[in-house]
Amino acid sequence: MVAMTLCFAALPLAAQRSVPAGQGDLLKDIGLFKPPAGARVAIIEFQDQQCPACAAAFPIVHQAVAKYNIPLIEKDFPLPQHQALGSLDAAVWARYLQDKVSMKVADDYRGAYFAAQAGIQNKDDTLNFTRRFFQNRGLQMPFVPDPSGELMKQVQADKQEGVRIGIEHTPTIIVCNQHEWVQVTRTDYLYQTIDELLAKAGPATPAKTASATRTAH
Repeated sequence: MVAMTLCFAALPLAAQRSVPAGQGDLLKDIGLFKPPAGARVAIIEFQDQQCPACAAAFPIVHQAVAKYNIPLIEKDFPLPQHQALGSLDAAVWARYLQDKVSMKVADDYRGAYFAAQAGIQNKDDTLNFTRRFFQNRGLQMPFVPDPSGELMKQVQADKQEGVRIGIEHTPTIIVCNQHEWVQVTRTDYLYQTIDELLAKAGPATPAKTASATRTAH
């Protein structure tokens, strides 16, 4: 598996730890790190569409979600240094696809954007990539994806939540059950962390289908 080089912009509780040990961040509001109702374990990820480490982590995280059939809660955390490259625009387009088409197509867009990331150098490249994505899937692309500004508010709400928690870089990957959570700073530790938290999670409750989700704001 791929180790991450993060994009950067004493633990208070036993429930907060990281793998490898000592490499995590001092995060706050840790009560936010809970699986959705009915899920034993979930992954929460704060990501930036122009972060190379996020691009490397994307397929690994999604493979883990599929393998374990657990929810993935994705959060937008566009870094200031990447916004001129189109990361904020890409987040809004993904939100548009989520709202108007489906969560799966939105996640396909994110994955395709990550795969093409090296060739996307500015906002025009982001727009051209998005236009091709819509065309290749037979979708009608709107001239303005967010006329009311509501989608931008959703992206900004994710970012503000991350800032409040104390997140400083992307990707920030959290694996959690109902009792504890672990920050995974290297993806080669992801599977063993999921195994550990599943073992500690107790008996299964009614199953939740694995999917990428985003918190409504």
